Amino acid sequence: MSEASTEAWPEGVARHVLDRVDSTNAEAFRRAADLTGPAWIMAYRQEAGRGRRGRAWRDPQGNFAATLVMRPQGGLGDAARLSFVAALAVHDALRAVCGPQPNFALKWPNDVLLNGGKLSGILLESTGTGGNLGLLAVGIGINLTEAPAPADVEAGAMRPVSLLAETGMAVTPDEMLDALAPAFDGWHRQLLAYGFGPIRNAWMARAAKLGETIVARTGNAEFTGRFDGIDDTGALILTGPRGRHAIPAADIHFGG
Repeated sequence: MSEASTEAWPEGVARHVLDRVDSTNAEAFRRAADLTGPAWIMAYRQEAGRGRRGRAWRDPQGNFAATLVMRPQGGLGDAARLSFVAALAVHDALRAVCGPQPNFALKWPNDVLLNGGKLSGILLESTGTGGNLGLLAVGIGINLTEAPAPADVEAGAMRPVSLLAETGMAVTPDEMLDALAPAFDGWHRQLLAYGFGPIRNAWMARAAKLGETIVARTGNAEFTGRFDGIDDTGALILTGPRGRHAIPAADIHFGG
């Protein structure tokens, strides 16, 4: 698939834009019963955004905060693959609105980097029972105009950056959503038609530090090794002194 372009809004996908909300993911679950199909919910101001593992996501006005809520096919493993679809969509939507010059890259599992700093985070939350997936919320935050101060992020976290400060480009949330919705739709259609293989290959083509030494920290272990990509489940593949490891969940650190 070629780089995304700003295309028409995807057919059958609703769009709800709010002035203010606590969390777009929370709003997605509140509205779920009334939705007849996939829907994007965007807020100009998100006051209680969340990141991975319950971390706060600071979101001043002018930044992008939106959630795609959907009822995808398959189980929780299929939902995990959609996080890579989301990362590709954000990356290619940014390319569509900014052009080829900015240095965007993907950090496992689904952060988007700009000039080596964290520009965007993605949070997937779901409902379901017994491994069956009910509702999926794909929450996406992008620092369009302002990044958190280094003191406002946890120790050891990647340096946060904003699109405006790094590039001088002013992109509105509405412009971002106009590019992001068709980008996600295109990659999701690829996943449904051809499986995870093309998504995996496209993600690795955009991955930061591929082939380099990185550190993966889980709740009770630390692995250092060469980043060799992702497997068919989306797990991180590291090759180190103790052999090859497939790591399904971890915090990744690039070091100096």
